This record gives sequence, structure tokens and C-alpha cells, in this order.
Amino acid sequence: MKIQGLNGVEQVQNLKKSAGIEKPAGNVSSGPTVNISKTAVNREDFLRALEIVKSADTPDVRADRVAELKAKINDPAYINESIIKLTADRVVDLLLG
Repeated sequence: MKIQGLNGVEQVQNLKKSAGIEKPAGNVSSGPTVNISKTAVNREDFLRALEIVKSADTPDVRADRVAELKAKINDPAYINESIIKLTADRVVDLLLG
């Protein structure tokens, strides 16, 4: 029995030689490197901004807007068929995505 060679290995070795792969010039460390994805960077920025907002003295609820909406709801002239339909449509849109 005669083994002629391992075509897959020879092809890879030849590809490396013909591609001319070179090490980058300059001050490059030979230690491990870490690449951070754009998504991870964006998430970190978001979390930092969220921490800033949480630490600020801004209320979570806009009391003026809540009072305005309560007044509208308590007004019998405000709630009519068009408001009920609009509210129902928005609820359905939220539930169905």
C-alpha cells in the first residue's frame, strides 16, 4: 500500500505560501487581542446613558400630562365613539405588533 500524499493539507500549505501572508509591520504586541463588536459598544453607551438618567433628579412620571389626561377622561364630552375606536385600534396594534 502506497500513500501518495494528503491533498487537503498540501493545498492549504501551498495556499499560505502563494498568498504571501505577512505579519503587520510596526509596534504590534504578540499577546492576546480583544475585538469589541459595534453592538457591544452601543450597548455600553446605552447603559452609561441610562445610569446618567437614573442618577438625575428627573421624575419618571410627568404629573402635568397625567393631570391633563385625567381631566379629559372625566369630561363626558371627550369620550365619544371616535376616541373609543382610536383607543381600541391602538390597543390591537400594540398586542399584534
